[in-house]
Amino acid sequence: MSYLINKKNQKIAFKALKGKSPGIIFMHGLNSDMQGLKAISIEKYAKKHKLAFVRFDCRGHGKSFGKFEDFTMSDWKEDIIDIINKLTNGPQILIGSSMGGWLMTLAAKSYPKKIAGLIGLAATSDFGSSLYNNLSSKNKNEIKKKGKTKYFSYGFSYTLTEKFFIEAKKNNILNKTFKFKKPIILIQGLKDEVVHSSMPKKFMKMTNSENVQILYLKSSDHRLSQKTDLLVINNAICNILSLIY
Repeated sequence: MSYLINKKNQKIAFKALKGKSPGIIFMHGLNSDMQGLKAISIEKYAKKHKLAFVRFDCRGHGKSFGKFEDFTMSDWKEDIIDIINKLTNGPQILIGSSMGGWLMTLAAKSYPKKIAGLIGLAATSDFGSSLYNNLSSKNKNEIKKKGKTKYFSYGFSYTLTEKFFIEAKKNNILNKTFKFKKPIILIQGLKDEVVHSSMPKKFMKMTNSENVQILYLKSSDHRLSQKTDLLVINNAICNILSLIY
């Protein structure tokens, strides 16, 4: 395990492989980390093909600095930008899982020339308002009175703050044109109960890229971590590489 120290003297945990360009950066989802099966599988792919690779924990996640409740989308956007600036050279393929798909798009907006392609894995974005609307009256009242609330979802428990929702709205992207002409592949399981199957089409609609593919997997859920899912992800990387060269 290695650590990148940001300008606030906070640690961002990461693991990296040296290799050729284009490199690959994996971004995990909300309340997840870089230790999942998808991240490990992609790392093995990168190692086999001698590609540079980075996986990391956003602050408030995994082994990185701080508690989840102390950070927002704006902070996590800073994290991926720090990773790109300080740990990579040359063009990068960004792979984002769930919320990581939102982050990869924010990063590509900031560095369109450096990003060679995007792969979204059950990628979602702009979920702040829908998440807030789905909160119970008790949760909403706690946010108004205390500025935060304890939230339980799909077996996870975490604290959501008023600032989290404010910053999420500031980073919304689906209502704006995403000027990005590099290849994009969006992989979505039809048994996903977290991200609706219409989300990839929303992503496709917002970009001016003519090279967007959506792959729907009939038997896959939000995790996209079955053996067949991992093969599809590897094939997507091959596809992006073939389009680059």
